[in-house]
Amino acid sequence: MQPVSTLLLTTKFHIPSARSNLVPRPRLIERLNEGLTRPLTLIAAPAGFGKTTLLGEWIAQSQPWVAWMSLDESDNDATRSWTCLITALQRLETGLGENALAMLHARG
Repeated sequence: MQPVSTLLLTTKFHIPSARSNLVPRPRLIERLNEGLTRPLTLIAAPAGFGKTTLLGEWIAQSQPWVAWMSLDESDNDATRSWTCLITALQRLETGLGENALAMLHARG
Protein backbone atom coordinates (compact mmCIF):
# COMPACT_ATOMS: atom_id res chain seq x y z
CA MET A 1 0.00 0.00 0.00
CA GLN A 2 1.25 3.48 -0.91
CA PRO A 3 1.76 6.15 1.75
CA VAL A 4 -1.11 8.62 2.13
CA SER A 5 1.03 11.52 0.85
CA THR A 6 1.57 9.67 -2.45
CA LEU A 7 -2.15 8.95 -2.78
CA LEU A 8 -3.00 12.57 -2.11
CA LEU A 9 -0.46 13.71 -4.65
CA THR A 10 -1.88 11.49 -7.40
CA THR A 11 -5.36 12.92 -6.83
CA LYS A 12 -4.01 16.32 -7.86
CA PHE A 13 -3.82 15.08 -11.44
CA HIS A 14 -7.30 13.64 -11.91
CA ILE A 15 -9.62 15.66 -14.12
CA PRO A 16 -12.98 15.97 -12.38
CA SER A 17 -15.83 14.06 -13.98
CA ALA A 18 -18.69 16.00 -15.50
CA ARG A 19 -21.77 15.87 -13.30
CA SER A 20 -24.92 14.31 -14.67
CA ASN A 21 -27.17 17.09 -13.32
CA LEU A 22 -25.18 20.10 -14.48
CA VAL A 23 -26.70 23.01 -16.35
CA PRO A 24 -25.28 23.12 -19.89
CA ARG A 25 -23.31 26.26 -20.65
CA PRO A 26 -22.82 26.17 -24.43
CA ARG A 27 -21.76 29.83 -24.64
CA LEU A 28 -18.93 29.31 -22.15
CA ILE A 29 -17.92 26.03 -23.80
CA GLU A 30 -17.71 27.86 -27.14
CA ARG A 31 -15.53 30.55 -25.54
CA LEU A 32 -13.19 27.84 -24.24
CA ASN A 33 -13.05 26.28 -27.71
CA GLU A 34 -12.12 29.68 -29.14
CA GLY A 35 -9.35 29.85 -26.56
CA LEU A 36 -7.67 26.86 -28.21
CA THR A 37 -6.46 29.24 -30.92
CA ARG A 38 -4.86 31.59 -28.40
CA PRO A 39 -1.68 31.21 -26.36
CA LEU A 40 -3.48 31.49 -23.00
CA THR A 41 -7.01 31.33 -21.65
CA LEU A 42 -7.63 32.55 -18.11
CA ILE A 43 -10.77 31.65 -16.20
CA ALA A 44 -11.37 33.90 -13.22
CA ALA A 45 -14.36 33.94 -10.87
CA PRO A 46 -14.95 33.79 -7.12
CA ALA A 47 -14.95 30.47 -5.28
CA GLY A 48 -18.07 28.41 -5.90
CA PHE A 49 -18.95 29.93 -9.28
CA GLY A 50 -18.36 26.68 -11.22
CA LYS A 51 -14.91 27.09 -12.78
CA THR A 52 -13.91 23.47 -12.11
CA THR A 53 -17.32 22.18 -13.19
CA LEU A 54 -17.12 24.18 -16.43
CA LEU A 55 -13.64 22.85 -17.21
CA GLY A 56 -14.69 19.27 -16.43
CA GLU A 57 -17.66 19.64 -18.79
CA TRP A 58 -15.51 21.19 -21.52
CA ILE A 59 -12.82 18.51 -21.25
CA ALA A 60 -15.46 15.74 -21.42
CA GLN A 61 -17.01 17.28 -24.54
CA SER A 62 -13.98 18.57 -26.40
CA GLN A 63 -11.29 16.04 -25.46
CA PRO A 64 -8.47 18.60 -25.63
CA TRP A 65 -4.89 17.69 -24.79
CA VAL A 66 -4.96 18.73 -21.13
CA ALA A 67 -2.58 18.52 -18.21
CA TRP A 68 -4.55 18.93 -14.96
CA MET A 69 -3.27 19.80 -11.52
CA SER A 70 -5.17 20.95 -8.47
CA LEU A 71 -3.38 23.23 -6.04
CA ASP A 72 -3.91 23.76 -2.35
CA GLU A 73 -2.14 25.62 0.46
CA SER A 74 0.59 23.00 0.74
CA ASP A 75 1.64 23.84 -2.82
CA ASN A 76 2.66 27.37 -1.81
CA ASP A 77 6.30 26.45 -2.34
CA ALA A 78 8.16 26.98 -5.61
CA THR A 79 9.84 23.55 -5.67
CA ARG A 80 6.60 21.73 -4.87
CA SER A 81 4.57 23.78 -7.38
CA TRP A 82 7.04 23.22 -10.20
CA THR A 83 7.25 19.53 -9.33
CA CYS A 84 3.45 19.27 -9.54
CA LEU A 85 3.39 21.11 -12.88
CA ILE A 86 6.09 18.95 -14.43
CA THR A 87 4.40 15.81 -13.10
CA ALA A 88 1.09 16.91 -14.65
CA LEU A 89 2.82 17.48 -18.00
CA GLN A 90 4.49 14.07 -17.77
CA ARG A 91 1.04 12.49 -17.81
CA LEU A 92 0.85 13.77 -21.40
CA GLU A 93 4.41 12.90 -22.39
CA THR A 94 6.55 10.50 -20.39
CA GLY A 95 9.98 11.83 -19.52
CA LEU A 96 9.11 15.46 -20.16
CA GLY A 97 10.99 17.72 -17.76
CA GLU A 98 13.19 15.03 -16.21
CA ASN A 99 16.22 17.33 -16.22
CA ALA A 100 14.21 20.14 -14.68
CA LEU A 101 12.97 17.82 -11.93
CA ALA A 102 16.51 16.68 -11.21
CA MET A 103 17.65 20.30 -10.91
CA LEU A 104 14.70 21.17 -8.67
CA HIS A 105 15.54 18.39 -6.26
CA ALA A 106 19.34 18.65 -6.39
CA ARG A 107 20.89 19.58 -3.10
CA GLY A 108 22.83 22.83 -2.93
